[in-house]
Amino acid sequence: RVGKNEEKQKREIAPKLLKNQKKKIFSFRKLWAFTGPGFLMSIAFLDPGNIESDLDSGAIAGFQLLWVLLWSTVIGLLLQRLAARLGVVTGMDLAEVCKREYPCVPRTILWLMIEVAIIGSDMQEVIGTAIAFNLLSAGRIPLWGGVIITIGDTLIFLCCDKWGLRKLEAFFGFLITVMAVTFGYEYVTVAPNQAEVLKGMFVPYCRGCGSAELEQAIGIVGAVIMPHNIYLHSALVKSRQIDRANNREVKEANKYFFIEASIALFVSFLINLFVVAVFAEAFYGKTNMQVVSICNESGSSYAGLFPYNNETLEVDIYKGGAVLGCYFGPAALYIWAIGILAAGQSSTMTGTYAGQFVMDGFLNLRCSRFARVLLTRSIAIVPTLLVAFFQDLKDLTVMNDLLNALQSIQLPFALLPILTFTSLTRVMHDFANGLVWKIGGALTILGICVINIYFVVVYVTGLNSIVVYVISALLSIAYVIFVIYLAWKCWIALRASCLHV
Repeated sequence: RVGKNEEKQKREIAPKLLKNQKKKIFSFRKLWAFTGPGFLMSIAFLDPGNIESDLDSGAIAGFQLLWVLLWSTVIGLLLQRLAARLGVVTGMDLAEVCKREYPCVPRTILWLMIEVAIIGSDMQEVIGTAIAFNLLSAGRIPLWGGVIITIGDTLIFLCCDKWGLRKLEAFFGFLITVMAVTFGYEYVTVAPNQAEVLKGMFVPYCRGCGSAELEQAIGIVGAVIMPHNIYLHSALVKSRQIDRANNREVKEANKYFFIEASIALFVSFLINLFVVAVFAEAFYGKTNMQVVSICNESGSSYAGLFPYNNETLEVDIYKGGAVLGCYFGPAALYIWAIGILAAGQSSTMTGTYAGQFVMDGFLNLRCSRFARVLLTRSIAIVPTLLVAFFQDLKDLTVMNDLLNALQSIQLPFALLPILTFTSLTRVMHDFANGLVWKIGGALTILGICVINIYFVVVYVTGLNSIVVYVISALLSIAYVIFVIYLAWKCWIALRASCLHV
């Protein structure tokens, strides 16, 4: 009789338990617990290099490349999903897995390439911050002075780091909010045509586009998808405690990290959209002569930045702030500069984290964050300071273009390893990539690599220097050989996992 009563109670309780489980398919409390790594990762989508790519896109092609920005962000999200899953499932970041799986020489080359990407990103932050200080001070702080001020970023970062991880994540959220508010203000002020914005986002077209628009579209892809960001995200997700022996917990963590990353990249997309739309509405098709006339009428001191001719306006981060001030008043200029400053400050911190994780993972070398940020900032500041002191703003812009090309050629060194390891059953167990992800991931990464290599080729051929051509040809041989090696290892992993299935 007792046994029958127990069975009856179980039958009555079971539906209630099932009902409760269904109710907890999604929990905002759990989402909040997993919130943080995705927003830190999303900073790389908002660094000064991205902002410059956005304004160039709007000024050169109007609203017609917004769909490229949208799909680049979606592809970036899917790649970041792979990085997060690797960290959640294995408890190791991408650098640690590379050290375990690759022989000594390939993993050393990988480490050096990613370090170059991180230093290049830090140089873009230095350039952006220096320009922001120059604009905010109405030119009183010279560009080289702004570069020196960025040394203070080290102290700011160390102070923030002592607050603890959750408070640091909140500080990053504050910086993202500053960017959203400042660039959102520019969007509201300029009031772009909403129908054109929607058309540009969802209709893949580019009427009357030529080589300049094609190069800009390729530049958008290269600016949005950053190599060191893959390594960073795989490490950041390790900050949450997960029982990796419990598949249900691992699956739940993967779900919430993906939702959080989706929200973070949606916010970053909106901020990038604001910048593209502002320059598309206000400055697409404008000539230098028109801008000079408006600047003179408004009494702006920036009229001398632009040649007095009928050629199409060319803008960068600095000139972008100047023309906003000429057309929409000083408030638009200063608010633009604050947004650039927030972008620069946030990106240097994520770069420092990425550098520390990469160095620890590849070399098992633990160093203080002070030493790490001092090293990368010193390497980044020296060439930037020399250009800023002895040359002018145009040369800083050229350097920024060079750094974008540098980031582009580093992409295979992050994308090929992440696809390789997330497809291996012995690494990911039950969470290895399925057939759709393997094929889709391989085709996506192939397309991204081809697009970015084309971007680099176009950039190098535009330099018109025999010496550069010879050096590039020699380096290209070594580069191609190493990429083929990584692709071969990836093919073995994909083929082995397919045979396993």
